[in-house]
Amino acid sequence: MERLLGLLLPSLRETFYMVTISTLFAVFIGTPLGIVLVITKRNHIMDHPMLNQLFSYIINMGRSFPFIILLISIIPFTRIVVGTSIGTTAAIVPLTVATIPFFARIIENALLEVDKGVIEASQAMGATNFQIIYKVLIPESMPAILLGITITIVNVIGYSAMAGAIGGGGLGDLAIRYGYHRFDKEVMIWTVFLLIIIVQFVQISGNYAAKKIDRR
Repeated sequence: MERLLGLLLPSLRETFYMVTISTLFAVFIGTPLGIVLVITKRNHIMDHPMLNQLFSYIINMGRSFPFIILLISIIPFTRIVVGTSIGTTAAIVPLTVATIPFFARIIENALLEVDKGVIEASQAMGATNFQIIYKVLIPESMPAILLGITITIVNVIGYSAMAGAIGGGGLGDLAIRYGYHRFDKEVMIWTVFLLIIIVQFVQISGNYAAKKIDRR
């Protein structure tokens, strides 16, 4: 049991590290992208179809790569950013790149749920575009955004397990090195069990938080 804990705990910390940092970067970068996708749509507050199409194409390109291919194809970029292509910190780069367009679409879908009547009422009262974004769109769609963050975290957990295929660290790396290559069934079972527990905890917490702030 002591040997098992010695393997699982460091890998668990690495997984939390990768997932937390990647999700934070994705939220900070993907949120503005998602907002731009919504407000530049035709007949929205900053109607600009050409800009909307440009951002939409860029995001679609980012989402079109299977993660394992993206992981390998941006190795030169990863080396430029962090100085290496192996290890937990290096895995954060492809994780973030893969998650940003995913989260941008999550934000877009969440903001599109806001009733247009509320937006029109805000415009009639003289609200600026900035005020509509931060005082109407985001607050009104916050339950959907929280659920989107929950989905994103679960998605990143899955990506982080795949990052183990190229030595990215975390539970995925442990499962491959010990569970698969060394035929250690005990390590494999516990790794899968921990991933299930983490995903369940994240999903339940996200659902609870979204329900608490939902004013409908």
